[in-house]
Amino acid sequence: KDPADEASVKRTYEQLCGVIGRARVALLHGRMKEGEKLQVLDLFRTGKISVLVATTVVEVGVDVPEANWMVIDHADRLGLSQLHQLRGRIGRGGKSGNCVLIQRAGGLPAKDRLEFLAKHRDGFKVAEEDFRLRGPGDILGADQSGLPRFQHARLPSDLPLLQKAQEDALKLLQGGWVAWSGLVEAESRARADFAAN
Repeated sequence: KDPADEASVKRTYEQLCGVIGRARVALLHGRMKEGEKLQVLDLFRTGKISVLVATTVVEVGVDVPEANWMVIDHADRLGLSQLHQLRGRIGRGGKSGNCVLIQRAGGLPAKDRLEFLAKHRDGFKVAEEDFRLRGPGDILGADQSGLPRFQHARLPSDLPLLQKAQEDALKLLQGGWVAWSGLVEAESRARADFAAN
């Protein structure tokens, strides 16, 4: 959906056409009409084209069992979960898949992320690491990564504390509030003191 991504895949498409010929290469990006996308995918699925140059539009919903190679240029721009989704598009037909990640920026942190992905196939582990690195986003806003403006816990490092708080809250709901009565009284006194001053 990013015009820069579309321009980049168009350049790559033109370069590959010059090397291996237009008859064997196709282009796929999010700004294409739905019918065009389906036609290109059908050509790829049936083997009429052997190289598909695409944006991340292929991240979900593309199932071509014969696809066994993927090259992700500028892999440093994508999150671990997105890269994991992309590499999941290949090697589906019983043959092993090969995914090449090309890093163009981001230095050592990007290199470390890509090496983590190369070592881990478990989607849950990949998602946890992606969450740890990029942050939870803003639950109350539109940001899908980063730290929220209102932060009450640092996830996932505070997870044990949050699980304990959840257990205690369930005990309260099940009648264990007597153990908390001292805390409730202290909180009430603190509110009264605050209101008085």
